[in-house]
Amino acid sequence: MKKLVSILMIGFFLVACNNESKKQIEVTETADLIVTNAKVAVMDDNRTFAEAIAVKDGKVLKTGTSEDILKLKGESTKTFNAKGRTIIPGLNDSHLHLTRGGRFFNAEVRWDGVKTLKRALEMLKEQASRTPEGQWVRVIGGWSPFQFEEKRLFTMEELNEATGNVPTYVLFLYSQGYLNQAGLDALGIDENTKAPEGSRFEKGPDGKLTGVLIAEPNPTILYARIGSLPPLTQEEMENGTKQFYRELNSFGITSGIDAGGGGHKFPKDYTGTKALADAGEMPIRLSYFLFPQNKGAEYEEFTEWMETNEVGHNGEIHLDHGYELEGGGEFLAWSAGDFENFLAPQPLLDRDRPTWRKDLKRIVRLHVDNGWPFRIHATYGETISLMLDVFEEVNEETNGKLASKRWLFDHAETVQEKDLMRIKALNGGIAIQARMAYAGEYFVERYGAEKAEQAPPVKKMMELGLPVGAGTDGTRVASYNPWPALYWLITGKTVGDFQLASKENQLTREEALHLYTKGSAWVSNEETVKGTLEEGMYADFAILSDDYFTVPEKRINDLRSILTVVGGKVVYGSEEFSNLNPPLPEVIPNWSPVKYFGGYQSN
Repeated sequence: MKKLVSILMIGFFLVACNNESKKQIEVTETADLIVTNAKVAVMDDNRTFAEAIAVKDGKVLKTGTSEDILKLKGESTKTFNAKGRTIIPGLNDSHLHLTRGGRFFNAEVRWDGVKTLKRALEMLKEQASRTPEGQWVRVIGGWSPFQFEEKRLFTMEELNEATGNVPTYVLFLYSQGYLNQAGLDALGIDENTKAPEGSRFEKGPDGKLTGVLIAEPNPTILYARIGSLPPLTQEEMENGTKQFYRELNSFGITSGIDAGGGGHKFPKDYTGTKALADAGEMPIRLSYFLFPQNKGAEYEEFTEWMETNEVGHNGEIHLDHGYELEGGGEFLAWSAGDFENFLAPQPLLDRDRPTWRKDLKRIVRLHVDNGWPFRIHATYGETISLMLDVFEEVNEETNGKLASKRWLFDHAETVQEKDLMRIKALNGGIAIQARMAYAGEYFVERYGAEKAEQAPPVKKMMELGLPVGAGTDGTRVASYNPWPALYWLITGKTVGDFQLASKENQLTREEALHLYTKGSAWVSNEETVKGTLEEGMYADFAILSDDYFTVPEKRINDLRSILTVVGGKVVYGSEEFSNLNPPLPEVIPNWSPVKYFGGYQSN
């Protein structure tokens, strides 16, 4: 009996020592970074708010009251006082052309956010005065005429007057492009120049070119003009990539999912971003999908990529989710493209593209057989319905293999509920973008206000439990600024404040933010590591300039980050945190519009 008592006492002693040891570990564990006196939107399933956040080894250590979190402070802990400001998980754009945006950023005048046509034309005139011979003035998307107080496009006379003899190209969505007379002359375009199929060079009553390039609806004519413009040097592109990613950080963006793009070849045109990644200097987590460029030879292009590249998310391939290949898309086969030009009639695959079904099925099967995720551009419900026929065939032929991999539709403005159910049955998802915020007025003119009320039917997608990510589709058919996109999701209004979505299709602020954080993380198969500020998730967050949850709706458009953190590291700081803003090289070349105007125009 005494022996048994002794054994029990020893056991109790060992348990007590073990518990005390655990307490000691808990007490001595210290954070690398602590932010107190904040309104921390954890964005977990319970939509928890906390007062403070602690970070260790690039991940969230804990959230809670300032008093509790300060217990994790050690001698080397950096501590910031948020002074009551709101902290949100870093924004994640589900469909943003990041690598292409960085490649061209230093060459472009950005009309994003410009409030008057008068100022937009003044910017062209100023830039024309400093653009050297051999270079162009270029505005490559990101704007809508309805954002201007004048609520109209410029005239070609106004464009020529502002730019004079300096070649100029202005892109409006993927609907129209505008060349001044000097631009037409520089490219050797005249009345006898043949336009690509599905497009045309506009002529006036006198038979002479007006300078307007019209996609009806094929945007090849617009891609070709962009591709013909003089490029920047490798050094200038790398510099522009740094400037662009800092610009994204300034809005609170910590992740972006790159959807490739026409005229943007892998790996040749990805070098600006890859140089940053190779140097360990990425200030943003970037996942990219590969977009084929060779029309009619997409299968061969994907085959080559699959033989020489590996899709990966974790483990030995990508440890930090900083720069990684995700799969194929957003185009898979050019014959299956349904261009989103609301100024032109809707393309119909079965009528206009006789080979699309065979082409798409072959490439989707290639992805499924090789275990590659894919995403595909699809604007119209009719297109989505036809594509789903193909996907269902592939899934059946592969014994459910397609449904076991991550795949999604991009855009889906007029998808029907019956097809949402089919997408769900195949375990697919949808990435929606704010294209309607920039082209919604034209959509209503062509398809009617009633159809615009559910374009896209995002609320229904969420109610059905579909994975949904949100984004912009910047930098050409929309601005890269996420806040007008969030405003559109919440209010249903365009950048010109035209009401599109019905009340039933508008999101709460929490719902919209979820789509822009954890929702988008699903698109790149990263929802278990980022998108919320729960313990163990990546410490990617932004301290906002105002409270997203209570600020008047209209002012959501004006929100910015004043401190952006990626993996526990400060990548952007302004206002009281400006001393923490990492150094950035001076913009080059010297004539770059970014050097004089910056990026998004908020004044």
